[in-house]
Amino acid sequence: MDLRGLVRRTAMNRPAVLAVTLPGATELRLEAEAEVRRRGWPVAGAPAAADLLVVCGVPAPEDAEWLDRVERSMPEPAVRIVVGESGQVAHALGMARRGLTDRAVTPRGDAHGMSHSHDGHAVPSGHEGHGSHQPADHAAHMDRMGHQGHGGHMDHMGHDMHAMGEVAGLPMAERADDRDELRLDQLHVAFGPGLSDWPAGLVLRLTLQGDVVQGVEVDHLPVASGPRPPFWDEPWLRAAHGEEVTRGEAVRRRCAAHLDSAGRLLAVVGWDDVAVRCRRLRDELLSGASREGIGGGLRRTVQRVGRSRALRWSIAGLGELPADRARAAGVTGPALAADGDVYDRLLMWLSEVERGLEGLDDTRQLAPDDRTGPRGRLDGPRPPSQALLDVLPELLTGAEFACARIIVASLDPDLDELALATVPGAAHA
Repeated sequence: MDLRGLVRRTAMNRPAVLAVTLPGATELRLEAEAEVRRRGWPVAGAPAAADLLVVCGVPAPEDAEWLDRVERSMPEPAVRIVVGESGQVAHALGMARRGLTDRAVTPRGDAHGMSHSHDGHAVPSGHEGHGSHQPADHAAHMDRMGHQGHGGHMDHMGHDMHAMGEVAGLPMAERADDRDELRLDQLHVAFGPGLSDWPAGLVLRLTLQGDVVQGVEVDHLPVASGPRPPFWDEPWLRAAHGEEVTRGEAVRRRCAAHLDSAGRLLAVVGWDDVAVRCRRLRDELLSGASREGIGGGLRRTVQRVGRSRALRWSIAGLGELPADRARAAGVTGPALAADGDVYDRLLMWLSEVERGLEGLDDTRQLAPDDRTGPRGRLDGPRPPSQALLDVLPELLTGAEFACARIIVASLDPDLDELALATVPGAAHA
């Protein structure tokens, strides 16, 4: 083994992981994130920085094409694994690491393709024609160029987008006037679904002129009903169907959901260390941590977010959604209560978590007619996340491209809710 191969093999002992979550696989994503953090492996923000692609959930046949594009965007050697069952993440990651270290010193021409497992016992997969390094979609290409931030952190991206000529198979459109009355090319950009810290299954098709979003089309991967309700809404839906659920269980799930959303938003903004804190607190809550055990760490995290002028400056004023507009659009939950912008929604999540600490150990039964899930009312005419999706075009149109992901993360719609079965007293299906 030459020195370069030895160095590469050593690096593969701590592979950079890019996790992609399919609709219905929230619990698997949480398990994968916790295990990757436990092992101390770095998390990649884009395919070009990843060694290991972890697909949470079993892909449908129609997912093969875009997942293949994600994998082709990863540098050699690269491995894709599919985790389809709870409890198999640790085993699958161990197999993947061994496969990576072996392939790190194997000449490309000698690499043998291997199958993907859909039962959790995932195995390394080979690349066919990997050298092309084509982006998974344009959003993946954008993301690998750097984390987004308000104030021009991604100003250079517009030039690169125009240089591509064609994005996600769509040619550039004709020129049109932008907000400054300049004649600029309109560019069609597909965002998702293969992005980190992105709502599972969401696809946005944006029309851009320069760095400004001029049009938005919201789409998503198929969301099928499963044997279990959406993970974050589970306590309320179980209680609605007559099962015994304590108020403490519901509070714990709500607080964990808000910390998950806050962690994803902070990661998109570039506050990685605080995002990791939120996710660690989320996992501790889901594992049954007591109020005393988690309270100190939570208060320190909330205080750090609230005291940061830099954070406030970077996201304040983005995605403004006044309460009257939110209510008219059918939005409920934290996005309605926040009555403001991205920063207000972040603070609302964290303040609800702080208030929820007092009820973690409440053993009283959750009322069957309590349908207040983490993202809003579960007994309205449509799932709460559908309303969040419906307001996205309004919030994104006219925004700078660099801010689009931040605005999406501040709403964090849960597409699993789109498959909600009818619950007693609910008007939606």
